[in-house]
Amino acid sequence: MTDLATQPQADEASAQDGVEIDEAAANAADAGAEGSDTEDSSAGAEEPDGDEAGAEGADAAGAETVEAEAAEADAADGEVAEAAEADAAEATDAESEPVDDENVEAADAEDVEAEPAADAANVETEVSEDEAAKNELPEDEAPETEAPEDGESDEEPPEDEPVDVVVGSAAEDDQVADAEPEDAATDDPTAAVDAADAAPEADEPDDPATVAVATAVLSPAAEPLAAAEPAAAPARAEVSATTAAAAPPSGSDGSVYAWADSEPQPRKKRTGLWLGIAAGVAVVGLVVSSLVLIAPGTTVAGVPVGWMTPGAAAGAIEQRLAETTVVLTGDGGGAEVTGAELGASVDAQALADAAFAEHPMWNPTAWFAETRAEVEIDTAAATAALHDAAPELFTDPVDATVAYDADSASYVSTPATAGSGVDVATVQQALQSAFEAGKTRVSVDPVIAEVPAAVSTEAAGETATKLNDVLSNIGFYVGDERTVPVDRAVAASWITLGHDADGAITVEADQQKIQSIVDTLPGLVDRAAVDATVVTNSAGKVLPNPISTGLEGRTLDSTDGMAATFADQLAGGNGVFELPVTATPFTTTTLARRIDVNLSSQQATLFENDQVVQSFVISSGAAGTGTPTGNFTIYAFTQITDMGALCYNPNAVGSYCTPDVPWVTWFYPDIAFHGASAFRSSLGYPQSHGCVNMWDDAAKYIYDWSRVGTEVSVHY
Repeated sequence: MTDLATQPQADEASAQDGVEIDEAAANAADAGAEGSDTEDSSAGAEEPDGDEAGAEGADAAGAETVEAEAAEADAADGEVAEAAEADAAEATDAESEPVDDENVEAADAEDVEAEPAADAANVETEVSEDEAAKNELPEDEAPETEAPEDGESDEEPPEDEPVDVVVGSAAEDDQVADAEPEDAATDDPTAAVDAADAAPEADEPDDPATVAVATAVLSPAAEPLAAAEPAAAPARAEVSATTAAAAPPSGSDGSVYAWADSEPQPRKKRTGLWLGIAAGVAVVGLVVSSLVLIAPGTTVAGVPVGWMTPGAAAGAIEQRLAETTVVLTGDGGGAEVTGAELGASVDAQALADAAFAEHPMWNPTAWFAETRAEVEIDTAAATAALHDAAPELFTDPVDATVAYDADSASYVSTPATAGSGVDVATVQQALQSAFEAGKTRVSVDPVIAEVPAAVSTEAAGETATKLNDVLSNIGFYVGDERTVPVDRAVAASWITLGHDADGAITVEADQQKIQSIVDTLPGLVDRAAVDATVVTNSAGKVLPNPISTGLEGRTLDSTDGMAATFADQLAGGNGVFELPVTATPFTTTTLARRIDVNLSSQQATLFENDQVVQSFVISSGAAGTGTPTGNFTIYAFTQITDMGALCYNPNAVGSYCTPDVPWVTWFYPDIAFHGASAFRSSLGYPQSHGCVNMWDDAAKYIYDWSRVGTEVSVHY
């Protein structure tokens, strides 16, 4: 059977919110209580044609029958309440089960006031004039009752027996609605009858999402109610006892009507809400993006970086430069090299950061800006790449060399010879122009220029000079003393010359060879301390020529790692290795010496720290050439000399000449201690020309014992 009243009602509910539905339900209930005054006034206000009037008459008759039957439904009020409570319990269990979209229906149910299904069914749905015309039937023709679909009962329940109502949650209603058979409408156009609620208002259920379903739509039946086949109950609810107790009304044309199933309450649509949320999220995302992105239209050296973060922009700049290709035309034969192969580089990160700082996306006045970028090229890498791409354009240079010459025991160098090849500067300019223009390929006619050797003549000469300085000073030192020198040829055997990646000369030293010398160092460095003995005058002043100068003792510390350290020094051009030693101090002994000459006793006595060391017999000056008296100091020594003016001046008058006088110690002008064994036969009395004569061995003792500054006292 066709549900003419319920279908327009469902369409109208889809376009209205829950509040409008509640208001319509309240108005319909009032109209039913007043005897359908609203319908009567509507009929009086508009004069329909004959067919429409017949249909409206049938509707009015059906409504009066429904109102009469409503009184009988009051008796079943209690049973409806009990059924609602049972349905609420089932709804609570159903709500505990997970649902998907049905959660929205449960939320919608909270907006609807908990009223019995009977009140909700009182809402009258207006049927358009066209729809009423379609459903009009002739008076002498009775409509056939639609056969029940699968799942419908073949027997109509007795009028006196109540039918339990199964009420579910909003989620269950939604699931049932999706699976509900289409028995609410038929293809047979029949007259539309307004649905009237036959059940009185029931107690409100505890669960607002649980409602009692008692709504039905009247459709004409071909047979009386007792013989008509009952309509199948909706899958989500059984017909309530109140509805079952109320018999369907009859039409004015003698037709008998049966209760039709009601449509489920349509879900609320929240399309606007979700669109609003999505729009808000999009706006927030746009604002956040504008704070971290570079302005649209911004380019760095021809590379578009708009709508990028600084990090992504840096990567784009580097990638563009690396992929930019230079094509050598002409003699280059179309050889190609990329920016990456040329060792081209820009400070991409700094450029990207500057572009973001000067042209942020949030500042529209800074959009569509261009920034230059200076491209740099690794000359060595570019030369190698161009050589590999077009070898016919290159003449290889010859590097300068350095080697050890055994004949001169030194390092010598040979000069370099320059080559020729593609000018790197020209290629760099072409790459710069292409990069800034945003091009990924550029052609350039190669320019041939001089290609310098990796090792220049100057570099080789400097290396040879540095190594020769190493050979001149190499050794193991204690302080300023080169305690253990190293032979030049041995040192050269330690050194190996090579070249680094840039072609520069490198120096390496053999640690194992150095270790062989290090192992001998303790025996060459260690020594005991030597004490010092000095001569002073009576005042304590130290006189020149000490007996011994004194020498610190020393012990070489650990030699662990010494060879490796020295090897590193030699590689850096330093051949002076300072040894770690522990020193032992020496002690100093002082001897205060003086000579006493007694002319009366003809004795010379030597004192050391006021102790007599020696005493010698002398012969002092004779009368007229006597030895001067007083306090003197020794000022010079002569091992052997000729004495007398006649020795130096043959014309001297009254002079003498004594040749080869030994061990002369001078303490006064032309007066000294000296040996006289060659020309004296005896001593002990004055007989000289003023000097103090002594036997040769005594004179030598004073010669060796005294120092410049030794005090001499001559007296009687």
